[in-house]
Amino acid sequence: MNAENVLKGVETVLVIDWPVGKCRNCWPVVHGGPEPEDYSTYEVKGGQVVEQHIGRPPARADLIYSYRPLRESAGIIATAKELGAKTIWSQSGVTTGGVSDAKGCWVPDEELRLARNLAESAGLNYISEPYIGDVAREMRVTN
Repeated sequence: MNAENVLKGVETVLVIDWPVGKCRNCWPVVHGGPEPEDYSTYEVKGGQVVEQHIGRPPARADLIYSYRPLRESAGIIATAKELGAKTIWSQSGVTTGGVSDAKGCWVPDEELRLARNLAESAGLNYISEPYIGDVAREMRVTN
């Protein structure tokens, strides 16, 4: 699956547990959790990220971007289905050497295979790499 092609069709992204300050992109982002009412939208206006607390999940999302452990995949898949998302993009925050890194995408093969199989059996696309921020930046440069 081509990550850039996935992002080209995205209008709204639900971000689950990603540091809010990192949400500089070209899509409206809804950031949720940890509590059920902890939802805010983030949009870039005039080069600044503007937050608006909405207190509820979005009515729909095209993409779920998750920075949660893969053992939580079932709940993330359920959320994706509820919101009509077609793709889950997951990020581990760990490098190949097991070092914590916000851009890290490494996951043990068995865990990755399980998460991918769960998502695909639910009719969803699943992406775990490359780092979504790199793809978004590249798209802004070339478009």
